[in-house]
Amino acid sequence: MAEALAKEHNARLIREPVEDNPFLARFYEDPERYALTAQLSFLVERYRQQQDLVQMDLFQRATVSDYIFAKDRIFAEITLAQEELALYERIYGLLHARVRKPDLVVLLDAETEVLLRRLKKRNRPYEKRVGRDYVEKVAEGYRRFFHGYTDTPLLVVNSSDIDFVEHGGHLADLVREIGSMGQGVQHYVPLGSS
Repeated sequence: MAEALAKEHNARLIREPVEDNPFLARFYEDPERYALTAQLSFLVERYRQQQDLVQMDLFQRATVSDYIFAKDRIFAEITLAQEELALYERIYGLLHARVRKPDLVVLLDAETEVLLRRLKKRNRPYEKRVGRDYVEKVAEGYRRFFHGYTDTPLLVVNSSDIDFVEHGGHLADLVREIGSMGQGVQHYVPLGSS
């Protein structure tokens, strides 16, 4: 969806550095052993990307990112042991203050079955072991995090019954919804959603 929105707005696209994390596949094989290294690798790479954005002329061209820096904490809270989380929080606290906040956050929420189908469709080898319990924990982590989110305007989209990739009309509707977004939190339940 981020790619489609970037095209729609002739914007620069910033992708989450998933493929660049040398610890991610190992994390899925042995989460307890590799959670901290995978999480810190993501944190540092996301911070580097955000600092690169600061160096660019942000007023010259719109930017669409498929993640926000603050969401890194969601996975940290889910995967890290208490002592590891304390260390992570200290490092995160130093970096977070230096990251520019987005103008708008769009949260795609979906039912667990839909998320599992989308993971399977993405077909990343290391995600084949991802189970229902982990997906439910991540989805609940997102909901908990964004329930109290007030840093920027937030559009929560019920995406269980729509497909932005396969159906251009769904994307057009979302673009209109984004265009009408004001301050605070807005929920968008597309027509046809249950």
